Amino acid sequence: MFIDLRGFTAFTDGAEPEEVIALLAEFHAAMGELISIHEGTVPHFTGDGILIFFNDPLPAPDMCARAARMALAMQERFRPLGERWRQLGHELALGIGIARGYATLGAMGYEGRFDYTAIGGVVNLAARLCAEAPGGQILVDRRARAGLDDGFSLEAVPPLVLKGFDKPVPVFALTGGAARA
Repeated sequence: MFIDLRGFTAFTDGAEPEEVIALLAEFHAAMGELISIHEGTVPHFTGDGILIFFNDPLPAPDMCARAARMALAMQERFRPLGERWRQLGHELALGIGIARGYATLGAMGYEGRFDYTAIGGVVNLAARLCAEAPGGQILVDRRARAGLDDGFSLEAVPPLVLKGFDKPVPVFALTGGAARA
């Protein structure tokens, strides 16, 4: 799963460094609490973007439902932040992409500097879905969709042509879901 702020680059062009750091700290705190509640793993932060994965280091047999519930909670939690920032003149929104599959997990880097992270096609797919999701939207690939029960509301969207993928990718917009049973 990837999350990313829409409008962040434009915001940084006109903001003071202290303002950028303060906004990111508030964003990370709000999203980080939800990541902890849903037992996601964050290998590192990339400014306004966050990679989150599930099922490592602890098993999570309900990883798709967990990711979907968290994504919905993130959009809900983001609304008042986005509104407050809009009142300050900052047009920011949250896009989210969720993909399911196998990834290579481990320490990657070089001597003296390693990060524990995930790499592979599923990570690239989640990143591409996130990049395509307009602010306020959650895009889900077909494998993640298959891992969700009828308690979640999804709408098929036209397949997306994504960089690095040979064929258009079937995609669904996650629009709602039941709270954890």
